[in-house]
Amino acid sequence: MTDSILKISGLNQYYGESHTLWDVSLEISTGNCTCLMGRNGMGKTTLLKSIMGLLPVKSGTIEFDGQDIAGLPADKRAHIGIGYVPQGREIFGQLTVEENLQIGLQARPDNKKEIPERIYELFPVLKDMLKRRGGDLSGGQQQQLAIGRALVIEPKLLILDEPCEGIQPNIVHQIGDVILKLNKEENLTVLLVEQKLPFARRVGKEFTIMNNGRSVAHGVMQDLNDDLIKQHLTV
Repeated sequence: MTDSILKISGLNQYYGESHTLWDVSLEISTGNCTCLMGRNGMGKTTLLKSIMGLLPVKSGTIEFDGQDIAGLPADKRAHIGIGYVPQGREIFGQLTVEENLQIGLQARPDNKKEIPERIYELFPVLKDMLKRRGGDLSGGQQQQLAIGRALVIEPKLLILDEPCEGIQPNIVHQIGDVILKLNKEENLTVLLVEQKLPFARRVGKEFTIMNNGRSVAHGVMQDLNDDLIKQHLTV
């Protein structure tokens, strides 16, 4: 039996009267990289926000590392080892790169105050721009900062919501390299929402497809065939 770090079962969520997630189940084994896929508006970001505690769930369970976290506040979820990079990055534009990274440190359970040197090894550009304001960075640099901020807590699970959105191709490739390195060499579990098929195929080991708030297909990345792509992913 595979050791699951994240196990979601029968998850339902509402926006007002609108039922947005329907009995969603998802299981991610430790050390996996799972791509959450589907057309826009199908519930992918809603699911990530529910996992992070940013949206309340109506029913169902979310287990992380054997602990039911469905009722746990969002800040506590970071504290137990979930790193989250939201869609649109959400860095602090008026703060420096260093200050953005230091804010991430506040979620560390060991209260460590130094930014791990590992962050600069993964993203050398951040070390070069420590004193620059976040808002002055390019989109790709901001995304690297957002990922770096999530990694300063040294998470067990890294969640990324469309990390390649609006970013130049060379930075997309670098981010792919970092995800592969973290996942394959350091066994960090990764869950990411990704629309770009080549990127998903490159970094992902497994996929889950969502359609109208439901999980409709799951498998290893090699099983993502043309029929599934045409049915659920082609716009």
